[in-house]
Formats: sequence, C-alpha cells, structure tokens
Amino acid sequence: MGTILYPDICVIGGGAAGLSVAAGAAAFGVPVVLVEQGKMGGDCLNYGCVPSKALIAAARQAQSMRQAGEFGLVAAEPFIDGERLHARIRAVIEGIAPHDSAERFAGLGVKVIHETARFVDDRTVAAGDLLIRARRFVIATGSSPAIPPIAGLAETPYLTNETLFDFKHVPGHLVVVGAGPFGLEMAQAHRRLGAHVTVVETADALAREDPELKTVVLDALRAEGIAVHERTTIRSVERDGDGIRLHCDIENGPFDIDGSDLLLATGRAANHGALDLGAAGIRHDAERIEVGADLRTSNRRVYVIGDAVGGLQFTHAAGYHARLVLQQILFRLPAREMRNIVPRVTFTDPEIAQVGPTEDEARASFSAVELVRWELSENDRARTDGLGRGMVKVVAGRGGRILGAGIAGAGAGEMINLWAFAIANRLTLKSFRDYVAPYPTLSEIGKQAAISYYSPMARNRFVRSAIRLLRRFG
Repeated sequence: MGTILYPDICVIGGGAAGLSVAAGAAAFGVPVVLVEQGKMGGDCLNYGCVPSKALIAAARQAQSMRQAGEFGLVAAEPFIDGERLHARIRAVIEGIAPHDSAERFAGLGVKVIHETARFVDDRTVAAGDLLIRARRFVIATGSSPAIPPIAGLAETPYLTNETLFDFKHVPGHLVVVGAGPFGLEMAQAHRRLGAHVTVVETADALAREDPELKTVVLDALRAEGIAVHERTTIRSVERDGDGIRLHCDIENGPFDIDGSDLLLATGRAANHGALDLGAAGIRHDAERIEVGADLRTSNRRVYVIGDAVGGLQFTHAAGYHARLVLQQILFRLPAREMRNIVPRVTFTDPEIAQVGPTEDEARASFSAVELVRWELSENDRARTDGLGRGMVKVVAGRGGRILGAGIAGAGAGEMINLWAFAIANRLTLKSFRDYVAPYPTLSEIGKQAAISYYSPMARNRFVRSAIRLLRRFG
C-alpha cells in the first residue's frame, strides 16, 4: 500500500447521503475524504428521482393535451419524439450534476477518491493504493435494484431503473413487475406517453399505504387503461420473439402476459457486499447492516446512512440521516432516527403521500385514535383546476395531537409538508384550525379538516349555555 490519509471523517459513497455529510462537515472546516467508485450524485441524480420525475413531467404534459377539451380548449393527441424526450431527461440530469460533482466538492475542501472502498481493519479503509485512517467513517453506499428469483429471468432481457432512462423509444407494451411507488409511477408515465402497460404484483399494490387512500390512486390508474394484477404469482418469464412473456397464476388459475419490454420494479437491495465489513467488526448479514437508532454500527467509529440502512430509502431521508450523524460527529450531541416524522410520496397522478402512522398502524399502537377526513372535491381550488378525486385523512390522538396524515390527490406531495412539520413538532389540530390559509389554495383542505374536528363543540350544550350567558352582558 502507498500513502496513508488521516482525515477526521471518511465518507464511503457519493450519493445524496454521503454528499450531504461531506458538504456539511467541510463547511465547518473539518477534513473529509470521500470515496466513490461510480458516478457522483448516486442513484437519485443518475437513475432515480431526477430522471423519473423528468419523465413524469413530460407524461403529464402529454396527458394535459389529451384533456384540454375539459377546459374548453381543443384536445390533441401528442406526438412523442423519443429522441427529444431522452435528450430533455439527460439535460435535466446535466443541469443538476455540477452541484454534485467532484470538482465542486474539491472546491469545498473535500478530497474525492474515485476507487472502491473496503475495510482492512476496524479503523482503516483501503481505496486503491491509499489507506484511510479516519476518526469516524460514514457508510453511504446506497442501494441497487433487487432482482427477484423468477425462473427464466436470467435468459430474458429486462430493464431496471438503471437502464430504463437510456431508452429512446416508447415501448409498445411495457410489463412492470412490482406495484410499489417506482413501478406505478413508471407505469403511468409510459401509459401517458402512448405505451400499453400491464403491472404485476405478487402482493397488494402500494402495500404500505392506507387502503382508503390508495384506492383513489389505483382507480385513476386503471381508468387510464393500465392493467394492474395484484396477488399474482409469476411462475416464469421468457423471451418471445422480439418481446417477452410472463407465465402467471392467480386464484382463478394460470394466465400469460405478453409484452414488448419488461421493467423490474421489485424494491432495492443495500450495497455493502464489497466493503468487507467483517474486517471492521461490523455486524451485518446479506440483507442489512446492523445499526442502532443513532445509525451507529457495532464498530463505534462507523455510521451507516441513506439507502444503505434500508427502510427509509428516500433522498430526503438521506439528508435527514446526514444531519443526525453530523450532529453526533461534529458536536458530540445525541441523535436518534425518528421514522414517524419522515414523509413519503408516490408521484403518480393523483399522488399519494403519508407521514406518521396510517389508520391501521395507529390503532395498533395507540389507545385513543380519532380520524378526520376532508374530500378534495370540497375545495374551491380543486374545483377550478378540475383535479378530480382526493382526500386528506388525519389520524389524531388525545387532545387532537396529530399522529399521522395521509393525502391522496393532486398536490399531495406538496401538502404533506405542513403535516410533516406538525408531527415533528408534536402539534395538535388546533394549530391547523388557527392558522390562516390563502384562498384559493389546496392547503385549505388541511385547515378545513382541522375545523371539522372541532365542529362538534358548536353542538355542545355546555358551550351553548355559556354563549347564552355571555350574550346577557351585551
């Protein structure tokens, strides 16, 4: 081995989580080494959030053209230029890439090493010809597409999020395996861009979401012509000429699905196999690295954040993890991950968003649970914009404390922010009742829901008696 480096912090992984730690530490003048074997920016920039949302935006424009007649305009079927669509997605990525680049981080004072990292002992990482002996290590190696054990898959061409956005044409018939957020987002986007789309899910679609809310989303997807097969077993898959064929089973018997292209959207697997964690005394198995609520491993020098932790595999969770770790490393302040304050959003149309427990989860954990609902159709802005079905559903505890909130409908991803703030700060529905929302906005829905929680007070005989008494004083 060659040179030995002695930084304060060694970050392994240059995705959203690792870059947040490196930038935060460097801002305080702390020596940081960042090791990344692949592209800076990680999955979110190159294969995940950024290209997928760029594709969804294009698909939304296409759908708006079809639906223009609803607004008194002339509707038109869009012509999809695959080359230009691909070029726009690449341009969006390239516009963000400089913020995540090695050059920018070198300018911040971070030493960036483009190598594969592995532990050689409990306080040393090897990266190429370098040894890194840091006071603290942060593993932020992200995740990769999980490939299901389907017979015939190894001999059949398929796409994942890492290859989907290299496509320069719209598939004739896209078959999506997996009805989670990414699978349904891409199913709807491709349907709106002109593809026939079939989704196959071995369990329930959007399995983590509130049944009442996810029905709004699934009904909308099916109304657009997307076939969604839930609780379906895939026995095998094979190449069929220029396309693919899935052999499936449901309760009523076997059936086949023929398509032109196959997209696997069956979850994520943490990337830690190459790290040689055993050499560092870090407890782990093939699926996960063992961490405490403080995101620390069994080796007290080493933290794990972002997708590598499992569970909350979101870019905003990566940023949250980075803050918790920096709080401990830089300021010696205790910190614990609180998953109930981290929201999640599926960016279908309508969107579905959740923060805190769903109704079923809350009833399993709390003795006192009350529900507050408000329909999107009751909101004036939703009417003017023709936004269709939707609902805010709030789970409240004793004293109106907000435990969880779920939203299905247009703008759910934006509206959930206020509820996430409320839960993080342990607010009650009174806070929503008392603040002033601008008119006409979708955020008024949350305020109306809160008001409805307190509306029974207007019928309370003691309150009415008190008002009658006060009226006597003029």
